[in-house]
Amino acid sequence: MYNYYSRTTANQPSVVAFASGDVTGDRVADYVYLTGIKTPASPFTQNITLLVQDGRTGSVKSVPLRENAGYNPTIFLGDFTGNGVDDILISIATGGSGGIMYHYVYSFVENTPQLLFDFNVYNEQYQYEVSYQDNYKVEVVSKINNKKYIIDISTKGSDYLNEIYDENGKLKSPITGFVNPLSGLYPVDFDSNKVYELLAYQKIAGRYNADSLGYFLNTLGWLDNRFVLQNQYAAIFGN
Repeated sequence: MYNYYSRTTANQPSVVAFASGDVTGDRVADYVYLTGIKTPASPFTQNITLLVQDGRTGSVKSVPLRENAGYNPTIFLGDFTGNGVDDILISIATGGSGGIMYHYVYSFVENTPQLLFDFNVYNEQYQYEVSYQDNYKVEVVSKINNKKYIIDISTKGSDYLNEIYDENGKLKSPITGFVNPLSGLYPVDFDSNKVYELLAYQKIAGRYNADSLGYFLNTLGWLDNRFVLQNQYAAIFGN
């Protein structure tokens, strides 16, 4: 049944990603597709839609995605909730300079789609404050868990630092940075129990997007019917 959607014509949806695994919970492998309309002479894909074909009955269900246009759409199948049934992780690159991604996780038990993770909800929940401090430091606060991190920027170079600090290491004027929305969501089975966690990447930026200071790495695990923060790290670049 893999070629179920392969006979397409111009401006009609075609298969842009495919995976096979038991997502309905009946222990029979199902067929999971992303279809979309490809742009001529471009990797850009529009109208990306999730389709699941039941491996036992052959019936097909489609799920429209709220954000359904982008680049390099991919599917990963794995158990994120611990029920022994594969869930569906969808990743779509926006193509923007910040490397921002769209991510969804769906459960499809008994052919019923349930949205387990929505990148928009995550981005709303995980908020940060980035503020430059005296003596070549940047303070970054994660609001969801009230944790503070200090990044040493003294190795940034004299041209960069002289624009911001006086000769005594004092800020010439207040400066705030920002943390980008999700730029990657990766399945990792940290404790080797065959249940995947999600590892979320968000870039910490200074005065502009290319002024990268590091990344937040948030580990999310399924608990009480939602993904919750398990561990958080601020990763910085070596020198």
